[in-house]
Amino acid sequence: IHNLAKRGTKIMTTLYEHGTLAALMAGNFDGTITVGDLLKHGSMGIGTFTGLDGEVVILNNEVYQAVSSGQVNHITDMDATMPFASVHFPAEQQDITLRNVNFAKLNNDFVKEHKLANIFAFLQLSGEFEHVKIRIAPKQEKPYPTLLDVAQHQPEFTAENISGTIIGYYAPEIFGTITAAGWHLHFISDDRQFAGHLLAFDAPELTGSFEIFDNLEQHLPIHNKEFRESTVDMATLRDGIAKSEGNAE
Repeated sequence: IHNLAKRGTKIMTTLYEHGTLAALMAGNFDGTITVGDLLKHGSMGIGTFTGLDGEVVILNNEVYQAVSSGQVNHITDMDATMPFASVHFPAEQQDITLRNVNFAKLNNDFVKEHKLANIFAFLQLSGEFEHVKIRIAPKQEKPYPTLLDVAQHQPEFTAENISGTIIGYYAPEIFGTITAAGWHLHFISDDRQFAGHLLAFDAPELTGSFEIFDNLEQHLPIHNKEFRESTVDMATLRDGIAKSEGNAE
């Protein structure tokens, strides 16, 4: 069993986080883990590449990158590097069906129903979407700006009547500096031609799986000089993250 440990008869479910959102906020965009090494810790997940180059979706060990032109690339280079990513191996999934769903319902009704306020969770939903709005981070060059600066100039894309999949994670507010608090979701279409960081959506019915984690593995790039020497402005960090990573609803 990949990356799982048994506590009595209970399986520990582990979410693996590489890097921190706080480091991205400080402009640490250099990749610090290879795709190959990341996939040792999970077959599903999301992230970004060196230079904040696009939005990553990992589905069943297949890695896709949406770049700011709107193009979606299938990544097969296991030496490509990422500064920030969240992955896991599915273990104790619950099948779910949601009707008349949008981001507001995920943020409110779903969180309350499943009592997520203090835990990490994973969500994968597929189906026909009436409307999808995404954004894609453009690749940055050194000297890197802050994530907030980048977030103010990100191209947005919309699609109507598109089939695809939402994938991503929920994090409690108290962890909102190592990752995005609330839902951090990416979208990819079934034809793999449309993908990005999810801002808004509407769908009549979506089916998929839901999973909660009782173990968080936080991996830090201790050998990266910029990470070790960077400073984080705690006074503006949470507001900056909300403006950079928040969804539209």
